[in-house]
Amino acid sequence: MKKQNFIFTFIIILISACERQPTEKNLQYSTSPTESEIVTYRLAIHPLHNPQKLFESYQPLVDYINQEIPTIYIELEASRDYPTFENKFRAREPDLLLPNPWQTLQAMDNGYHVIAMAGDAKDFKGIFIIRKDNTLKKPSELKGKRVSYPARTALAAAIMPQFFLHNNGIDTNNDIDNIYVGSQESSIMNVYLGNVTVGATWPPPWRLFQKDHPEQAKQLKVIWQTPPLINNSVMVRDDFPDAISKQIQHLIVNLTKSAQGKVILTGMETAQFTLAKDESYNVVRRYIKRFEKKVRLVEGN
Repeated sequence: MKKQNFIFTFIIILISACERQPTEKNLQYSTSPTESEIVTYRLAIHPLHNPQKLFESYQPLVDYINQEIPTIYIELEASRDYPTFENKFRAREPDLLLPNPWQTLQAMDNGYHVIAMAGDAKDFKGIFIIRKDNTLKKPSELKGKRVSYPARTALAAAIMPQFFLHNNGIDTNNDIDNIYVGSQESSIMNVYLGNVTVGATWPPPWRLFQKDHPEQAKQLKVIWQTPPLINNSVMVRDDFPDAISKQIQHLIVNLTKSAQGKVILTGMETAQFTLAKDESYNVVRRYIKRFEKKVRLVEGN
């Protein structure tokens, strides 16, 4: 019996010794953030275009920023009209904004701050579109006619054109019929369709319209333009991380230095981004003060 127990014990020891020992795994190290470490931020852009066109134009910029700053993920957000966009920043919902200059002032009152200007200041001006078969020559001939604009708060495409008409002898509150049609493209298209005599817009949407609708654009022309002011801003909310804000600022102002950046800018119809701050838009505050004294309130009747 003792001999059998000895043999049994020996066999157990032999089997245990022959079992494969688990291989120790090397520790894996990664510099990439995990999904739980990536913070999502919202970028809202004022209605430069319809939502589909806006995503086509600006998503490459967002993709580029997300690629270069892997610890964040920016979501692009469109708005169906100007009031919807303005309600968003008044509720402090988006983390980042690309508003027009008047909206920039309003956003400052709600805790947003300027980090850059989008585009060339000389490009921020109102233009008036008419059909080529229209015999209109002077602003005074607009009396009794219909004029289209994207929205009451569109600075380059409504406020500046109405100030231009005022300075050229038109009482914009009584001499003409102002039609607010919701978007830049609609303002231009209403001219083509003959619904209005003149449509107000600004250069980037007009250039884009010429690309997207070449046949219709051939029947239209620019008849007048306003003096320039200052272009749209890029803003961050006051609780946005300063380090990330500076990274984004650095990326966008240097887009002109790379082939990829130039492609992104071309797609947005934007010449460049330049450094700017809240004080850069004081010129708009002075302009709006004169406009509201002489023409109308920007908001309200």
